[in-house]
Amino acid sequence: MFSNLSQKIAVPFNLLGDEAKLAFRSQPTGIAKLATQRNISETDSYWDQFVTLFDSASDVFTLISHNDVRRALYEAPENVATLVRVITSRLFNLVSDHTFPTTPNASVTSFATSFVKASASRNTTKEVLNCVRVLERVLPAVFELESDTSRFELEVLWKKVEVEDEGVVDGDDAATQFVIDDEDDEENPQAGSSRPAASPNTIVRRSLPSVAEKLFSCLIDLLFCCGFTLPAKLQVDHYKINYVIWEKGIGSTVDLGSSQAFESNRTEVLRLLLVLLSKQIYTPPSALFTSPSLYTLHFVQRTPRRHVLTILCSLLNTIMNTAHGDNLNIVGAMTGKLPYNHLVFKGEDSRIILVSTCLQVLCVLLDFQSGTARDGIVSDEGTQSAPTARTNAFRYFVAKLHRQNDFAFILNGAVNIFKEHMLSVDNVLPGSRKSVPYVVETILLFWKMIDLNKKFRFYVLDSDQATDILAHLLCYGIHVKDKPQQHGLCRAISYTIQSMSAERAFGLKLNQPIKTRVPQKWSNLGTAGDFMVHAIYAMVATTSGALTSLYPALVIALSNVSPYLKNLNITTSTRLATLLHASSLILPLASHANPSSRLETFNSVLLRNLADNPNLVYGILHAHKTFEDLGTFTLPRGLREIRRIQQAKEERARAGDGAVDKGKHKDLESAGEQPQDEKARLLRSESQSNGDLPSQSELTEEDSEHINSHSNSEEEPPLTRPLMSPTIPDPPHIARRFAEPSSEKARGKMRAGRSMSVEMTGSLESLAATAVGRNGFVPTQEWVTSWQQGLPLDTVMLVISELLPKIQELQASLNPTNTNAAVVDLIRSANLEHVLPTPPAITARRFMWSDASIVWLTSLIWGEIYVRGMTPLGIWNSTNVRLFYVKHTETRPRQISEAVTNVVGGLLGRSESTQSNRQRPSS
Repeated sequence: MFSNLSQKIAVPFNLLGDEAKLAFRSQPTGIAKLATQRNISETDSYWDQFVTLFDSASDVFTLISHNDVRRALYEAPENVATLVRVITSRLFNLVSDHTFPTTPNASVTSFATSFVKASASRNTTKEVLNCVRVLERVLPAVFELESDTSRFELEVLWKKVEVEDEGVVDGDDAATQFVIDDEDDEENPQAGSSRPAASPNTIVRRSLPSVAEKLFSCLIDLLFCCGFTLPAKLQVDHYKINYVIWEKGIGSTVDLGSSQAFESNRTEVLRLLLVLLSKQIYTPPSALFTSPSLYTLHFVQRTPRRHVLTILCSLLNTIMNTAHGDNLNIVGAMTGKLPYNHLVFKGEDSRIILVSTCLQVLCVLLDFQSGTARDGIVSDEGTQSAPTARTNAFRYFVAKLHRQNDFAFILNGAVNIFKEHMLSVDNVLPGSRKSVPYVVETILLFWKMIDLNKKFRFYVLDSDQATDILAHLLCYGIHVKDKPQQHGLCRAISYTIQSMSAERAFGLKLNQPIKTRVPQKWSNLGTAGDFMVHAIYAMVATTSGALTSLYPALVIALSNVSPYLKNLNITTSTRLATLLHASSLILPLASHANPSSRLETFNSVLLRNLADNPNLVYGILHAHKTFEDLGTFTLPRGLREIRRIQQAKEERARAGDGAVDKGKHKDLESAGEQPQDEKARLLRSESQSNGDLPSQSELTEEDSEHINSHSNSEEEPPLTRPLMSPTIPDPPHIARRFAEPSSEKARGKMRAGRSMSVEMTGSLESLAATAVGRNGFVPTQEWVTSWQQGLPLDTVMLVISELLPKIQELQASLNPTNTNAAVVDLIRSANLEHVLPTPPAITARRFMWSDASIVWLTSLIWGEIYVRGMTPLGIWNSTNVRLFYVKHTETRPRQISEAVTNVVGGLLGRSESTQSNRQRPSS
């Protein structure tokens, strides 16, 4: 009796179908059957539970794992193929069913009847969502297949079936086969051609669309389905698909209205679209261009023009309206007003999830350039490329935006997102405001917008918000510069700033103050130019070489804007001079770069705005030794500097243990020679050999000793080089003097000291081969000479030679307390037009795309999407990603006292055992 009663009581408490879900996970008739029983028929009732059982996306991702699908692919692949066919077929039929979508009242009734276990009406909306969710779970496991991926996907998703049309076609009907397309419809060139008319009494064969093609069409219909993703009032007669833009903004002035249910449904459909586009992440970087994703290729090239425009405007308006504060739901509004409210209201904000997904889809579509989707060449020289409607329709139509109102809408939306993020970071109460989770995608989207649309870039730089964009980008870069997982984003920020700095309008804006809110540390620096220099200095000088990949872009950005910089303050001028001094010896060797860009920055200021920048000129004169050292820079001297720094670090490390060796530093210095002597010796050695001697990397110890014995004689006085460009040749008497061989007596005196030099040379060569170069680059003296001979040192040296004696004389005649003001007045009144050359035309260096940079940005975008997809669903977790490397780190459990452990008991162990490892794509 009591057992029967307990069974009767247990059924009503099964509110959410937990018993059926647990049985699906544990019983042989559940998910296990997919791999254990071969050749399950498409008509088997087994497939119904994949459509009706689940109530949320978390149910699907919890009850179906990638290992389940992977096991079935190896043991019963025909069942996975059947699952895909059954789910897609069910989805297509449901969308065209007159009962879809289920009205909200019917949905409530369905839930109420399920509560009392009565007969409930069919919920077609739930079935459609489950079809979408199951495909989201199954397809990543299918995409990761390496050997059979093309065969399986082509057979299941891309195979077209040919059918025969019944009946015959007469001559009149054949005339209707000629199709004349609209002239503006560029993305479908096949449609403009006429098809040959079928002769009478001929059976016509045609190909039906593949499953993948029908799936894309179905997803587009779902994105604009009245009652599912759009308000039901938009339905016209029985046509429930209405291709209208979701929200007001670009292309629309009407606010259609939305709800949390519509936003959630849009997110579900966009997530499946993103999964289809994610085929890219299972392709290695080397094959990204040669093996393009068929899914993304089809979507950007075969989607009708009207659908492309509607999708593009819907995504953009959703993103930017959120930034404008429109269409916020109750949870978002409440969590944004009061401090720490986001910690109290833990519910998911459907609006934030939708905006994040829109940004991810849009970034992927605007980034795609593989196979035939590469931009076409638009210049006669073959140096400029631009998208077309036939390569990538989404990139093409973004590049075609031209209305000022649309530009203002996009710019204001991006700036407001950056401001919201700044408020969450720079706040009196730490953590009191909810952070913006999609600021990274916003930065990448903004870069894509100014890169694709030149008119939009000019509009941004001409507006008053150009300096605001600069401030937000640099502040975010400074905020994340010490996080290795964000170094890729820092690099993207540096390229964005370089792209902006190449325009004259941007340089002119730098003499204005920054109006937007920035952290207090950066708020009182002066103009936007001062802020830019300080921020770049913070990213370069405080990262200890960890961000070498972005140093060139930032230095080039400074060089691009240098002709427009005026009235830089004292600290800014000091920062600029320090950037050159700190990296003059080490950075060229470590990053395969040269100091030319940094010198061009100083030259532009000196040639165009010398009198307007007395502080910077004073800083150059104060650091004149640095510029002189660049003129006599040699590879051994740079390597010895690196060795000295390394040994200093080792000595500081040993100092803590009381084992500091104080003699090595002196030995290292004694092994060196004067910069002028070393430079002259190496130049003499190169001019004397003229290709007859082997390169430095090919010399043996005996060869090095023999050559060095001819170049360093104790009887030779030190050589004094003029403070000019190293391209100026040595005087004839100096060349003849160094060409004379040393005497036997001199060589005999120096032989005892040569062992230390040879030993040091071998140590420096090993340092150059192992500890200096990055990515396999080994610096050589030939490489140093190749860029050193072209260093633009003449302008700086002329200014130093003209002003330094005058300033030294002025300093000697004045009281030290009045020196600075007098020096500044002297520089302001200095006229060096008769000495300095005519300023050349301003030529900015723009960011140029290459295959390597395209692959890098694609991996960066998908890496961010991969990480964002880890929680709460884990869409691509534990799949074999090949586009980037995923680093697995163990999650350390919190330290907890033994008493609390005893109280919690077994629950703690179960919760810890279910925690998944954290993953992050490597930079």
